[in-house]
Amino acid sequence: MKTYKIILPFLLLISTFGFSQGHMKQQKEKIKALKVAYITEELQLTSEEAAKFWPLYNAFDDKQKEFKQEKRRAYLDRMDGTEINKLTDKEATAMLSQIENNEEELYQLRKRFVASLKGVIPAIKIIKLKKAEEGFNRKLLQQYRNKFKD
Repeated sequence: MKTYKIILPFLLLISTFGFSQGHMKQQKEKIKALKVAYITEELQLTSEEAAKFWPLYNAFDDKQKEFKQEKRRAYLDRMDGTEINKLTDKEATAMLSQIENNEEELYQLRKRFVASLKGVIPAIKIIKLKKAEEGFNRKLLQQYRNKFKD
């Protein structure tokens, strides 16, 4: 009987955790689908352009997310709120240099992405892409704020 009392709450906890993980994945997929629709509409991509554009965009987006997660973990995981105050000037300078290098790498990644797009879509649509990404993020953030404001 004791085993039941221990196992039942444990199973409930695991099932709740599994459900929330699945829900988060669904939310991410939904947001990605909305982003695809938003960008496609804003750029007014033809079917031929879309067929060439989306594989490039998705590869870039995946690399960018992976890079940000990897690099962010590299220095932020080492530092919590109290540890930052314990940094020496030399350590802070090294960390700042690392952050600057990471930003430069992200810039270079974006630059290569834009260069690859030049043969796929016109320059005006590349400019519209930047605006569409910012517009989508702004719209998503506003919806998030409204959801938690009520």
